[in-house]
Amino acid sequence: MDTVHQAIALSLLTMLTAWPGLVAEESARLPAKAAPLPVEQVVDNLVRRNRERAQSLVRLQATRVYHLTYRGFPGDREAEMTVEANFQSPTSKDFKIVSQSGSKLIVDRVFKKLLESELEAAQPEMSARLQLNRENYDFELLGYEPSETGGQYLLKVSPKAKSKYVYRGRVWVDATDFAVVRIEAEPAQNPSFWTKKNEIHHEYKKVQDFWLPVRNESVSFIRLGGTATLTIEYKDYRVTGAPSAIESTAATSSAPTRE
Repeated sequence: MDTVHQAIALSLLTMLTAWPGLVAEESARLPAKAAPLPVEQVVDNLVRRNRERAQSLVRLQATRVYHLTYRGFPGDREAEMTVEANFQSPTSKDFKIVSQSGSKLIVDRVFKKLLESELEAAQPEMSARLQLNRENYDFELLGYEPSETGGQYLLKVSPKAKSKYVYRGRVWVDATDFAVVRIEAEPAQNPSFWTKKNEIHHEYKKVQDFWLPVRNESVSFIRLGGTATLTIEYKDYRVTGAPSAIESTAATSSAPTRE
């Protein structure tokens, strides 16, 4: 029993949540040729605007609700934990556990390990390897879709090096702010022998000038027949931003560059 649930923990540990997240209803997809900008410029804008948002963010506080449900051999388990999360520029993070319930095994071996891993991922060396940029990923433009905010670029992302800490899949990028609004992906490398498939579903929303996580879902299919579903809900954001060039660059980012 411990081996199976240890495998669940190993799998879910790889689903690291971005903090701060710098990165709709499905609509009819238009062909990639209809996109206003080529993929090279979309990626350039995405990387630049993410950097500007990161530099502008001074402090970020939020409430997170972690919930994990496991169904399968050797028995069903479920747990929930509420956490107060704080970020202080440039890399300081801390977490305060407000409440926890359900399986102590899940709380200790999954939820608390996720928090520990996130603190490790915030360190500059590790963070650089997780960024969505050309150093870590290859990009392909799949299409351009209308949205409530004006439009979204749909990109296929493929990591340049296999690792359980990076992913491959599809990313939706807001055409105005050049921020990631949605991710549908899987780890580039299976994080554990005991899992046969892992799915990642992330959603982001705009809070003031920043695009932040609103809901993450990670589903792991265990070889012995079980399924583990981890969800993280984010709410009650309190954001402190410094004066930046975000607003002044917004109008120019969407315009094609002319040589």
